[in-house]
Amino acid sequence: MTAPDETRERERERDAETGEFEEPGSESPVEPVRGSGEVSGALELHTPGEVSERTPDGLAPEHEETALEETALEKTSSAGGDDDGGETTTPRPGDRRRRRPLRMSLIVVVAIAVVAAAGAATTGVFGDDGSGSAGDAPSAPPKTAKVERTTLTRTETVDGNLGYGDTTAVPAPPAGKAGAGIITWVPGDGDTIKRGGSAYKVEEQKVPLLYGSTPFYRPLKTGSEGRDVEILEKNLSALGYTGFTVDDTYDAATAEAVRDWQDDLGRAETGTVQPSDAVVAPGARRVAEVKATAGAPSNGPVLTWTGTERTVTVDLDVQYEDMVEKGTKATVTLPDDSTVQAEVTDIGTPSTPSQDAGSEGSGGQSGGDDKPTLPVELKVENQKGLGRYQAAAVEISLKAETRKDVLVVPVNALVAQRGGGYAVEVVGADGEVKARTVKVGMFADSMVEVSGAGITDGTVVGVPK
Repeated sequence: MTAPDETRERERERDAETGEFEEPGSESPVEPVRGSGEVSGALELHTPGEVSERTPDGLAPEHEETALEETALEKTSSAGGDDDGGETTTPRPGDRRRRRPLRMSLIVVVAIAVVAAAGAATTGVFGDDGSGSAGDAPSAPPKTAKVERTTLTRTETVDGNLGYGDTTAVPAPPAGKAGAGIITWVPGDGDTIKRGGSAYKVEEQKVPLLYGSTPFYRPLKTGSEGRDVEILEKNLSALGYTGFTVDDTYDAATAEAVRDWQDDLGRAETGTVQPSDAVVAPGARRVAEVKATAGAPSNGPVLTWTGTERTVTVDLDVQYEDMVEKGTKATVTLPDDSTVQAEVTDIGTPSTPSQDAGSEGSGGQSGGDDKPTLPVELKVENQKGLGRYQAAAVEISLKAETRKDVLVVPVNALVAQRGGGYAVEVVGADGEVKARTVKVGMFADSMVEVSGAGITDGTVVGVPK
């Protein structure tokens, strides 16, 4: 055996011990997996750019190139002393270099795709449900309304009370005065007394009610002149007595009519009227509370009374004083949410709780809200509309301000702008939505006055749900 042959034999023996061998003249060298003791298969040669799907058993794909490099180094080392032209199993250097750029390219492509997707999500290219596209236009508002031209009225709502108005005390004639004596009859609470009817009786003589604004404060007789004379004559005429002229002069004809009246009352026919002979009030009265009892001496108040029509009273905060005057219209809301119309008929003088408490003594403290208030009374023409309510807490809506011929939109159509101000979303005929800056004016009844470029009667604006 020649020296070269001996050398090959030794190499074969060594390869058999290590599990590595090669067939001379083979074009597809077989590469074993190091450390496995078995041949898993032959490596395949591929054209440049082609990726091999074969992976040695027991190795993860990421370790494939490392295994190939180690195998190539071992085979190069074992064949390094072969001088007779034997084939080497060293892999082509180009194979490893071709695979690495391809794998790196795939990694770069994937990274670019991830970054692009993140950027699209950040900028809102994709819709909330993932079905939108970058070219989608903004969707139309869920609801729309038209700009209207109308009269806008702002109101203020204040608390009030429904009742029969303020009570007034009816005093009995003081002892020692004409007409003074023992009270023999009084009406009942809630009774209504009209012109000519008895307010009470003293020693069985009626003390009638007469209508007027000025009480009798002096004896009226022939030759008397004044407003109280005129009130007496008006009442005598309304009760059916005639033969005199209604004026402010008490003459003989007036005295004759008074005698007839006294006769009907069961009084002495003197032709002269004493202050205690009648009680004067603005109109028919409703008894609020009886203070005296039959058999009591006629001193102090006999009863208190009010008007017969239900009215609304308000202790109005003085900041709203400019909103009311006689004749001002208002809407009254009752406890059952029904409404009636009312009109201001009387405005008092501003006062504070401390002023009211001052009459009780200098040591009294109101301890409450000292804001001045303005007493206001409102008349309700439609008494039937008040139902069966005799006394109740109510709400009064007063007209504070009116703007005529203005453009308005629902308040929730306004969109606050960054930096201040408001805009509305104008919806075009083609569905295109554009924000337009508007100037706002008065707010009232869930509407707001607006003006601005492109805002006209009939303009369609978006309204959120």
